[in-house]
Amino acid sequence: MKRWLAAAVLGLSLCGVAKAAIDTYQFADEAERERYRELTKELRCPKCQNQDIADSNAPIAADLRREIFRMLGEGKSNQQIVDFMVDRYGDFVRYKPALTARTWLLWFGPALLLAGGFGVLVVIVRKRRVPAAAGSADLSPEERERLAKLLDKEQTHD
Repeated sequence: MKRWLAAAVLGLSLCGVAKAAIDTYQFADEAERERYRELTKELRCPKCQNQDIADSNAPIAADLRREIFRMLGEGKSNQQIVDFMVDRYGDFVRYKPALTARTWLLWFGPALLLAGGFGVLVVIVRKRRVPAAAGSADLSPEERERLAKLLDKEQTHD
């Protein structure tokens, strides 16, 4: 019974693999094939959002791969192809968006948040240290005498 269950699970898991799309394109040379790979790894699938179009099985990713292949065949440069995709789908389609006024926060926001958090931490630590140091210096003579007696008692018990 366990074998049948294991076979059924294996069979069902392989069904998804059988439907995976495989692109077969004929490139003029190996350099063009490498450009195709580079571009499909550089561009993000608009539907999957966290996969490049080389790894995505979404229909729109297949369309984008086909479009890249067509543009490579027309002799367009990598930058022209990326610009076309950005014009059509926005900056989101690039894994590494260009540094512009619109993407400044994306590039430098994490560093600013980290620096701000560090600044807040420094302020909190300083505020906690200052009252503690000031409070110990404000002992009255009676409190100092009592403290000295307590410390003497403690030393004699050791």
